[in-house]
Amino acid sequence: MLSRIKSYGLMGLAGFSVTVEADVSGGVPAYETVGLPDAAVRESKERVRAAIKNSGFVYPVGRITVNLAPADMRKEGSFYDLPIAIGLLTATGQIKQEQADKYMFIGELALDGTVRSIPGVLPMIIGAYKDGITKAVVPEENAAEAAYIEGISIIPAKDLKSVVNGITGKEEINVYEPRRWDRASITYAQDFADIKGQQGAKRAAEIAVAGGHNLLLVGTPGSGKTMLARSIPSILPELTFEEALEITKIHSVTGAIKGTNGIVTERPFRSPHHTASSASLIGGGTRAMPGEISLAHFGVLFLDEFPEFRKDTLEALRQPLEDGFVTITRAAARSTYPAQFMLVAAMNPCPCGNYGSRINACRCTAQQIQRYRNRISGPMLDRIDIHVEMGEVGYSDIAGRSSGEPSSRIRERVNKARDIQAKRYQKHGILFNAQLTSKLMKEYCVLTGEAEALMKKAFASLKLSARAYTRLLKVSRTIADLDGGGDIQAQHIAEAIQYRSLESKYWGDIR
Repeated sequence: MLSRIKSYGLMGLAGFSVTVEADVSGGVPAYETVGLPDAAVRESKERVRAAIKNSGFVYPVGRITVNLAPADMRKEGSFYDLPIAIGLLTATGQIKQEQADKYMFIGELALDGTVRSIPGVLPMIIGAYKDGITKAVVPEENAAEAAYIEGISIIPAKDLKSVVNGITGKEEINVYEPRRWDRASITYAQDFADIKGQQGAKRAAEIAVAGGHNLLLVGTPGSGKTMLARSIPSILPELTFEEALEITKIHSVTGAIKGTNGIVTERPFRSPHHTASSASLIGGGTRAMPGEISLAHFGVLFLDEFPEFRKDTLEALRQPLEDGFVTITRAAARSTYPAQFMLVAAMNPCPCGNYGSRINACRCTAQQIQRYRNRISGPMLDRIDIHVEMGEVGYSDIAGRSSGEPSSRIRERVNKARDIQAKRYQKHGILFNAQLTSKLMKEYCVLTGEAEALMKKAFASLKLSARAYTRLLKVSRTIADLDGGGDIQAQHIAEAIQYRSLESKYWGDIR
């Protein structure tokens, strides 16, 4: 007897429809799975057999053929255990075909019939909704993230027996209550009020966040680079539902969704160690999984000890920083993931860290300093909009009892600047200044005569590349937006120039 069960697979961030066909016929007992299954899918036969028997149902004896259609798309993971089990029970008459046709099934089975959680449920449910499916049976632990998609009833599956009893009418089916997006109040571990001194660096961080610009922090050990970077999420604008959904899709694919919320409620902050490989940072592996840059989508990617990263790893960042996405191609998979992140990098001025310090003497030779700084290429440096030097904090700043400006007040200014940009670019599909194209810059980055003269002088004296020039102009646009919008004035250009001066100070004599 033949049965057909609706299920879903995953390719990158997109779910695709899979029909699980199960055929049970007489003959010598055998079990065959076809339809480009991977090892996890082929091994499902033992999990399914044990789950059916231990749940009190009859496992068919005979020749069993399971086909996962379409046969030309590779099927990976343990998503298909539950639909295969339902298919076998339907093929043997223990479930009627018309009863199973009402639902879509995904989930991994334990040997006792328990339905275990799986990664990537959210993108699969989104795909199912677009295909017109109205009822989906998913693992109980994954129900929360799936319940944010309106228009599809989510049925949490605890074990195989309860699923079968529910669809056959022996038990009442419990539909998971739909969830509504709610901006949860977030308590940040780090606040700008806790940072002593470093007013210039805090101002630079505010500008970087307001325009979505990349930021490089250079300073001696203990000057507060890491603390400042970890405080940046506290001044980022709050997530919208669309942003939260897109971030959750990426984290769901990697299995990183934890807790009861089922959806990401705060912007990601990723801080990989400097020994990270290119594949872990950009994405890769045999299944072309997303890397740190995609997990930092709509958030912050913090690279501490910037020059200590392998050079090929840093160079791999160049294209995603320009494009806002990354395409990973492997022999068995090809996936495109979004990667619109704010890069925050921190580094010492030299290997010992004391170059330029007024407290400790530098022990490095000129050659050591040159090799250290040259680990960051000119093209990579060009892609970082704002460069800031952080010196040692004085005693009066550390010992003072007065607190600095809190993050909540800075975030108010950031939100106002972001609102200006969102309204300005609403017809163009971009959100902030860092995303401006050359064509749009001609329209929206209008300079006064005095600002134009200053920019021309800076271009010649700083020996800017075309990319550095456009990034300087974008930063100026953001500074003007923090002042309320309008044309770019000379003072906005002057402040933006400050954030490119480190390039000539630290790299100008060695390039």
